[in-house]
Amino acid sequence: MRVAVAGCCHGELDKIYETLALAERRGPGPVDLLLCCGDFQAVRNEADLRCMAVPPKYRHMQTFYRYYSGEKKAPVLTLFIGGNHEASNHLQELPYGGWVAPNIYYLGLAGVVKYRGVRIGGISGIFKSHDYRKGHFECPPYNSSTVRSIYHVRNIEVYKLKQLRQPIDIFLSHDWPRSIYHYGNKKQLLKTKSFFRQEVENNTLGSPAASELLEHLKPTYWFSAHLHVKFAALMQHQEKDKGQTARTTKFLALDKCLPHRDFLQILEIEHDPSAPDCLEYDIEWLTILRATNDLINVTEHLWNMPENNGLHARWDYSATEEDMKEVLEKLNHDLKVPCNFSVTAACYDPSKPQTQMQLIHRINPQTTEFCAQLGITDINVRLQKSKAEHHLCGEDEEQDDVESNDSGEDRSEYNTDTSALSSINPDEIMLDEEEDEDNIVSAHSDMNTPSVEPSDQASDFSASFSDVRILPGSMIVSSDDTVDSTIDREGKPGGTVESGNGEDLSKVPLKRVSGEHEPEQRKKIKRRNQAIYAAVDDDDDAA
Repeated sequence: MRVAVAGCCHGELDKIYETLALAERRGPGPVDLLLCCGDFQAVRNEADLRCMAVPPKYRHMQTFYRYYSGEKKAPVLTLFIGGNHEASNHLQELPYGGWVAPNIYYLGLAGVVKYRGVRIGGISGIFKSHDYRKGHFECPPYNSSTVRSIYHVRNIEVYKLKQLRQPIDIFLSHDWPRSIYHYGNKKQLLKTKSFFRQEVENNTLGSPAASELLEHLKPTYWFSAHLHVKFAALMQHQEKDKGQTARTTKFLALDKCLPHRDFLQILEIEHDPSAPDCLEYDIEWLTILRATNDLINVTEHLWNMPENNGLHARWDYSATEEDMKEVLEKLNHDLKVPCNFSVTAACYDPSKPQTQMQLIHRINPQTTEFCAQLGITDINVRLQKSKAEHHLCGEDEEQDDVESNDSGEDRSEYNTDTSALSSINPDEIMLDEEEDEDNIVSAHSDMNTPSVEPSDQASDFSASFSDVRILPGSMIVSSDDTVDSTIDREGKPGGTVESGNGEDLSKVPLKRVSGEHEPEQRKKIKRRNQAIYAAVDDDDDAA
């Protein structure tokens, strides 16, 4: 089946779906599934905007609310994970996943689902060590600290995912797994993003938690976003048992949704033709959720996951055949995800702005139904009880462009704390300074094919992955680093990797769609990083 993958969406759903439509008109067929790697921004109203961790002047309603209200419907099934710029109060309603709009499904804090037999997993948020071992204690209205910590990955989600034993086909994360850059064209990456050099040399760029999951899950594909650059790598895993065939993971990170940026990729993924043509729950994942229900923590206290160290009665929460059979019976052998989307908050009305809309900690009926059916606890119900008893949410202070007060860091099982970039990123573009809102980045096409609409611009749709890399003994990147590239300076493919259907991805033409006349001079784009996220702490400033 044809699967489209998008990088940071930033609420630009209209543009992404327009790009898909253009790709379908020029490509071999319709797209079956869209995967979004975070910063989705499912903003329903003005209250949701105040829950995004960006200064107020950079909060824009964008177009999601039209899909939430029913004015529009997603033309293709869309799955997404959360990033570090989200309407956190909205996503918090669905900790185990659910529909944020018809045909648009959120995977939750962590989740695994199936579509046409393809097993898709993901984890939301970004890594930050001093929040990693805390529980999910945040709830709206957020203050200047919790509006950021709410999207930091927690050890409980990683622990649940590490209980998986069955193979994963596709995995999504917002930030990159740490060290993945050593398995691709590192030289070209540093040429494009020179300010990554220090983190790459120190091996601190990316998420150690995601790296741990990559090593454990060994998915066929891993897609990420966050760092606003397209980067491909191919990681060959080392199997513990000599008799087993070594598995490989094809990694691809994509840019954000802007004109002339590589934010979208379409791939052919092998699927089961006999599998249902609908979104399904994954029985192994449901069984793990049920088994780990007692591990739910809604406090700010640091804690460690159970392990085989003599201190815990149980440390293995993997799903047994007997447990999975029991869960299947509870669901009446029906794993289809119900289409039970419901509106839980007022939708934005451009003619009647409500800047003082109250923030409410809501219980979503989808989560209530899911928890009742599976026999697990709704984290938000537990949070509300704890808040009433112990006032765990702290001050009811709504987010403003006040600098985060994340000063002291508690020790973590990881030695470093780089949820994103600690260096200045001069190649970011202001969210409200796009070249032209009517321009969209389009799929690959023949150079001689005119655009369908005069305003359509294009982005390369290169589909080549890097050659297999072996992690070097030294992490130091010198100026004369001779790592080979699958694409040389002229854009010619140098290495080949096949897509799911056996097609040589390196043969896809690397061409840009354009109108009959290219403008002689492009509009200059204002650079930023200090300006847009001056109020955001050092590790959360990648959009």
